[in-house]
Amino acid sequence: VSLSWQKREISNFDYLMYLNTLAGRSYNDCMQYPVFPWVLADYHSQTLDLTNPHTFRDLSKPMGAQTAERKRKFIQRYNEVEKNLSAQCHYCTHYSSAIIVASYLVRMEPFTQTFCSLQGGSFDVADRMFHSVKSTWDSAARDNMSDVRELIPEFFYLPEFLTNANHFELGRMQDGTVLGDVQLPPWADGDPHQFIHLHRQALESDFVSAHLHRWIDLIFGYKQHGSAAVEAINTYHPYFYGDKMDLNNIKDPLIKSTILGFISNFGQIPKQV
Repeated sequence: VSLSWQKREISNFDYLMYLNTLAGRSYNDCMQYPVFPWVLADYHSQTLDLTNPHTFRDLSKPMGAQTAERKRKFIQRYNEVEKNLSAQCHYCTHYSSAIIVASYLVRMEPFTQTFCSLQGGSFDVADRMFHSVKSTWDSAARDNMSDVRELIPEFFYLPEFLTNANHFELGRMQDGTVLGDVQLPPWADGDPHQFIHLHRQALESDFVSAHLHRWIDLIFGYKQHGSAAVEAINTYHPYFYGDKMDLNNIKDPLIKSTILGFISNFGQIPKQV
């Protein structure tokens, strides 16, 4: 399959789904849901220029290293090992978890119920809900040190998750905005179908095709852990590496249940492929 992909006989989308499946991730488990990359960095232009490299996210770097300033802060965290952290890592949050998946898909059942149950029975504070593609990118790529989330496959084929067709009362933000449909970038002209069409074009573009292998190294490959991960500013809390921890050897049931709870709530690194 890798050879077919290199020859561009299968799409980037299909290859990413294949890798997710190999790594044990599936639609059946929000805790190990397929993970897809942010591919664009332009959520402000009126038209999307897929020939301009600046339109795209840097696929060679994890979300925590998309800006020089953010990268510096995470390296500083790694080197300092803050007193309240039990382990040396760049990130204490994950790029894919049940709550991230449910928050993206909150406007569709059964994810509405999943999200509410993960939140203790109700929707989150409106300002923290997924309401705008641009502000979610800004948070994950630049502004929020506890947000390094990536995307899910639906961003590349399912316009329905971007609309509040069920008229859920998602709340009102501090600036008075009532949450409804997801706010789209200007280049989508307010049309979820247009957003999905252009976003899929971006995923299959020449630029992404030429650089996607670097992101694959970070998520599914040799830059997942060890010295290569440290160099790539790509290390996560040890509990996220579920398959690297031998839970059978942990005798203390409290510690074991804490680790399992941590993995189920906060995410898990995919199996290396």
